[in-house]
Amino acid sequence: MNTICIMCPMGCPLTITETESGIKVEGNTCKRGEIYGKQEYTCPQRVVTSLVATDDGRVVSVKTSGLVDKDKIFDILKVLKGITVKTPVATGDCIIANVCDSGADIVATSSL
Repeated sequence: MNTICIMCPMGCPLTITETESGIKVEGNTCKRGEIYGKQEYTCPQRVVTSLVATDDGRVVSVKTSGLVDKDKIFDILKVLKGITVKTPVATGDCIIANVCDSGADIVATSSL
């Protein structure tokens, strides 16, 4: 598998292979690249960011409180599309706890 490391601005091109002794990551220039490569190969995860409608017709920016499995992203976005948040909203407010059983909460990243 080939990918680009996103852990720092270097953007190292990674080659990730599975060997008898485990997962081998090549092309990284730091330890973070090796960790990222192994994670990306075994269970890719991302922070989800989006906008959610509010009851006064505006939108508030939100994100997951941590990494979620990549295969849950579209399910999370579908949930976010279907909700309306009551204002006022403050940065850090929990909008949805444990969204889609991902282990992460949806939190506001701005205030309205």
